Amino acid sequence: MNDVDVSKQIEQMVRFIRQEAQEKANEISVSAEEEFNIEKLQIVEAEKKKIRQEFERKHKQVEVRKKIEYSMQLNASRIKVLQAQDDLVASMKEAASKELLNVGHHSFFHHHNYDRLMKALVVQSLLRLKEPAVLLRCRKEDIGVVEDILSSAVEEYAMKANVCEPEIIIDRVHLPPAPSSHHAHGPSCSGGIVMASRDGKIVIENTLDARLDVVFRKKLPEIRKRLFGQVAA
Repeated sequence: MNDVDVSKQIEQMVRFIRQEAQEKANEISVSAEEEFNIEKLQIVEAEKKKIRQEFERKHKQVEVRKKIEYSMQLNASRIKVLQAQDDLVASMKEAASKELLNVGHHSFFHHHNYDRLMKALVVQSLLRLKEPAVLLRCRKEDIGVVEDILSSAVEEYAMKANVCEPEIIIDRVHLPPAPSSHHAHGPSCSGGIVMASRDGKIVIENTLDARLDVVFRKKLPEIRKRLFGQVAA
């Protein structure tokens, strides 16, 4: 083999090596492009997932805040409604308290009815106490009424309880007078009596104001139902 043949063979080998190198370089380039695209897609998907998760987190926060705000507004509305209801009920009780002043007023028209009422209160108090000696307290302006009905009240009690007539002492300390514009915030009493055992251990408060409180508490559910309807629990 001469030098020319050797040169040709070497050139062929060089071309073959270059071709293989080019093909290998192309394969590497394609593979690298594919790997780059795959990695880029993975990164994009990972970022998309992060964005979706962040959006969902913020969306949930917004929904929670909306629910909290709605709940607060609903509770505030309920409180306003309940306050308005309480105000209405309180105004009814206040109106009833003012009517008590007419019951205890010593006019000619009311005098006879008030006498009968005071007698009934004394008899009822005696029946609840069942004591041989009691102390009776009333308003200063009611002393005359109490003295007028006391004898017949004691007699009626003794007959109903089948006991001897008890000793009743009218207390020198009086219940407060009826409420007035001059003493709007001081103690007051619309009428009735307070009776106690001699030792003071048992006290029966039978004033008109106390009876109104008892009746109002007892009838409050019915009053609310009539005014506002059946309230869901």
